Amino acid sequence: MDHAAQNLELIRNRIVRAQRRFGPPPEHVELIAVSKTFDAEAIRPFLEAGQRMFGENRVQEAKDKWPGLRASYDGIQLHLIGPLQTNKAREAVALFDAIHTVDRDKLAGVLSEEMQRAGRQLPVFVQVNIGGEPQKSGIPPSETVDFVARCRQVHRLNVIGLMCIPPESDPPGPYFAHLASLSRDAGVNNLSMGMSGDFEVAIAMGATHVRVGSALFGHRSAAPAVL
Repeated sequence: MDHAAQNLELIRNRIVRAQRRFGPPPEHVELIAVSKTFDAEAIRPFLEAGQRMFGENRVQEAKDKWPGLRASYDGIQLHLIGPLQTNKAREAVALFDAIHTVDRDKLAGVLSEEMQRAGRQLPVFVQVNIGGEPQKSGIPPSETVDFVARCRQVHRLNVIGLMCIPPESDPPGPYFAHLASLSRDAGVNNLSMGMSGDFEVAIAMGATHVRVGSALFGHRSAAPAVL
């Protein structure tokens, strides 16, 4: 637990320093502790240390470990930060408190139906494929503004922001700046961007939610990208 508390304090202090260094916006930055691949016992020390916002990539993995943790700790906010298949939408709406990866009309429509059925109106982020990478999910930047409008007007989703993962091989700053520009054009206020290696750059560009995993939990044994 001491190790978890120390890591949390370190990252929170870095967030505060980045805010002071670069100035508003944003006035407030949410730390999403990315707990994917880590079991409940690895997560528990961070809950004991006061962290309440966590990110998971897969519905089934989250379903297996979070109900028990929610029963023991109040105030948990669980964010889905990985790709979502439409056949998992019902479970996602029941389990998560926010979804960061809305990237196509079919998914938006299914999520809207499931939210109405469940009586829950979750905040969502539109995922943008900011680098135009074929292996990544996300709406193309050129289609982002129109897609946000459709999500709101046609699908009746509560779109609160945009999310992106920049190309690993390039400096992230220009991609974060591009997402910030798109958010202004789309009329959304939140930016989910920045991971363990670049969250301070993301804050400089206006991030409101940073997704930090390895800097808190340590490196995963096998993962295609470190969140």
